[in-house]
Amino acid sequence: MLNALSVDVEDWYMVGAFERTISRADWPSKEVRVERNTDAVLALFGDAGVKATFFTLGCVAAAHPALIRRMVDAGHEVASHGWDHVRVFEMTAEQFRADTRRARATLEDASGQAVTGYRAPSFSIDARTPWAHGILADEGYAYSSSVAPLKHDHYGQADAPRGAWKPAAGSELIELPPAVVDIAGRTLGTGGGFFRLLPYALSRYGMRQVNGAGRPATFYFHPWDMDPGQPFVADAPLRSKLRHYPNLARMAGKLRRLAKDFDWGRYDTVVERERARMA
Repeated sequence: MLNALSVDVEDWYMVGAFERTISRADWPSKEVRVERNTDAVLALFGDAGVKATFFTLGCVAAAHPALIRRMVDAGHEVASHGWDHVRVFEMTAEQFRADTRRARATLEDASGQAVTGYRAPSFSIDARTPWAHGILADEGYAYSSSVAPLKHDHYGQADAPRGAWKPAAGSELIELPPAVVDIAGRTLGTGGGFFRLLPYALSRYGMRQVNGAGRPATFYFHPWDMDPGQPFVADAPLRSKLRHYPNLARMAGKLRRLAKDFDWGRYDTVVERERARMA
């Protein structure tokens, strides 16, 4: 089964875990590592022979347009992650519409391709934002990967569908959520920090569980997830540090194993397969 592989392209200081420690006003003073880290991801994917979708912040594309072209030249999909990682439930509907338009225009200008996919920062489309999918449909997006069907202190809508679904009435917009699995009575994610922190065998078991249920696994991580040299934010909350920093040096090796153990492709390809299955 073809599974969906993705990267959320943002720099180390832009993450939700540090949003109360590092203000946006401080971003220009921080060491920029997103380009070198994303190039490392592109090299890893090239060696593994896999294609993926890069959900990229508009502000990153504006600062590094040549990086976006390298993604495209390598055969990957460029999709939107919003402009600068503001969570959807922190915006009004019109602010959200403006944010998606700004990011998309910048990404399309840099990539030279249509952008048809969207992922909310920190999976922040949930029950608080019933208008979000309708706006994405109005704006012509083909799919979203923005609703995490679990309970998490930063995000999640536990009662949301785990497979592909159509969230906007009268629209063909597909929501393809991040994969979650049930292990020892708990619902866990399979990508991002879950993948980096948990033993690889557990992640592999979970993704096989998803495939066994007849669904494609949908996987994500960030370029900073494989950067042990990134600056240490000493005044960040302890929980954030325990989530952000462990196993950074091991991430690349785990990703290489993942690339060998499953079949991976771009989100747009997997979405269209799911759309055909739902027809």
